[in-house]
Amino acid sequence: MINIKRIVFKNKNFKIAYYFKALLREIPNSFWYRSRLKSKLQSAYKFDSKVLEERVNYYNKLQENTSLASSAIPIADFKIPEKIRVYYFDTKEYVRYFDSKLRLQMIPGDVVDIPEYPAIVKSRPIAGDNRHAVLLNLDKIRHFNFIRDDIPFRNKKNILIGRFAAYQQHRKRFFELYFGHQLCDLGSVVMDNDHPEWYSKPISIQQHLDYKFILSLEGNDVATNLKWIMSSNSVAVMPLPKYETWFMEGKLIPDFHYIQIKDDYSDLEEKLHYYIDHPHEAEKIIDNAHQYIQQFNNRKLEDLIALRVLEKYFTKTNQGL
Repeated sequence: MINIKRIVFKNKNFKIAYYFKALLREIPNSFWYRSRLKSKLQSAYKFDSKVLEERVNYYNKLQENTSLASSAIPIADFKIPEKIRVYYFDTKEYVRYFDSKLRLQMIPGDVVDIPEYPAIVKSRPIAGDNRHAVLLNLDKIRHFNFIRDDIPFRNKKNILIGRFAAYQQHRKRFFELYFGHQLCDLGSVVMDNDHPEWYSKPISIQQHLDYKFILSLEGNDVATNLKWIMSSNSVAVMPLPKYETWFMEGKLIPDFHYIQIKDDYSDLEEKLHYYIDHPHEAEKIIDNAHQYIQQFNNRKLEDLIALRVLEKYFTKTNQGL
């Protein structure tokens, strides 16, 4: 079968279609959308109720009624911002089904601290009481990208590939330890004046797939490449994640869904040598990763979960429906 996404879109999501659909949603038609909410919520019977409830309650952990921040705004006042519009588009996709008088707070960007009041976010810390950080699938055109990899694991190079902007201290530390290592092919796509030798031009997703192991280090929050790595026939290599998104990174199991390395990266060589010598163990991880991402492939289920997350958000913030 021809891999259209790889050939035409270089294994990336089709942005033109995304923005076209997003702008179509700006056409006033709120009555029609609100009239559809009940039937959409009632479609829950088509899916596994346990799976549905678990995911809704994972994304939205609000248990007791609580107040919103004074800065929360009615849906009617939720307008296209000048910058980072994808967060608006991805929130509007679902809030348009609810009464325009309902209020919400949406925090765009990389959220690394738990909000004081309940807010819609793309990312949140995994540890601690994170119930005020209610997850929606935001900036999904960039983050939620799954691919088809036609190269078997055993046909790939016995090397860890890493290409990203190495400007955070924990990413720099990895380069300090392993840049030039025989098991690693590392490059920073931004220039570091202290280490100009680290600089490398970006490479395509397809070029990454020539390697058995792909480095997936968190940046400001989650690692953007983790989703497409887990849909490939390569293995993600990373420490235990500290942040999570709609992908539920907090549910990933070390050495089951990905190869875990220590936070100080000291066991990298040991881990790579083990999976080079035991390819069947790496292939088990790949199979587990593929199975994990299957849960996100039903668009109707994803839409229903998002609506249920928002329904709970509005209910638990004393607004009723």
